[in-house]
Amino acid sequence: MKTKDYININKSTWNDKVDVHIDSEFYDMKGFLQGKSTLNAIELELLGNVKGKKVLHLQCHFGQDTMTFSRMGAIATGIDFSEKAIERAREINEKLNLDASFVCCDIYDAPNHLNEQFDIVFTSYGTIGWFPDLDKWAKVISQLLKSGGKFVMADFHPVVWMFDNDFKEVFYNYFNTEAIIEDESGTYADREAEIANQTITWNHPSSELLNALITNGLELNSFNEFDYSPYNCFNETEEFEPNKFRIKHLENKIPMVYSLSATKK
Repeated sequence: MKTKDYININKSTWNDKVDVHIDSEFYDMKGFLQGKSTLNAIELELLGNVKGKKVLHLQCHFGQDTMTFSRMGAIATGIDFSEKAIERAREINEKLNLDASFVCCDIYDAPNHLNEQFDIVFTSYGTIGWFPDLDKWAKVISQLLKSGGKFVMADFHPVVWMFDNDFKEVFYNYFNTEAIIEDESGTYADREAEIANQTITWNHPSSELLNALITNGLELNSFNEFDYSPYNCFNETEEFEPNKFRIKHLENKIPMVYSLSATKK
């Protein structure tokens, strides 16, 4: 079955995206190099003061958020399975003279690459859909957190992934019934980019996510839902307030993003 090779298929896609994303307006590398923070109010509210804290950023891509943590005084580590992304992250980190560190591996394999525990584990926007098994994912988070440590997550709401690309019809199951195999051209950061890739993802309902965390020793502190996305990465959007995007014809009727924080018991 093709989905068995999902890591290599998805890794190839993300390796192809790296340079396109670095050059895109979406990631605003120029602003970032000049000191712009890449974290949003949604997650900052849950993170609190990270100064002096050991922060692990899962699925860090080419490390902008990880380096933002470093700028905020955290001892930051970013992890991603794309060799190209990690290579670029290290180059940018050196260029900015920051002390973030980066590890290249699949998240499921992270405990074999990190022999330490963290005060905060963080992940955001477009994360769990890449994993078939959330119990295994939550187990990794629990292993990497110190006792009393905090897990903070912000992501696109599972309701968003039910729709077709133009949000005209309910196209996919809300529940995790099967792998979703798609061929795409371009990328959310540059729809005109001349790249074509395949992705293999899974939809995860909120109950699956929350139960995975709870059964792996994480106590939920907060769960919030928002009727907007801080990123303009979907079709048919409108910016109804600065840096707040939603699907124009759906107005404020669907949740676009959720955030949560949990503590390791």
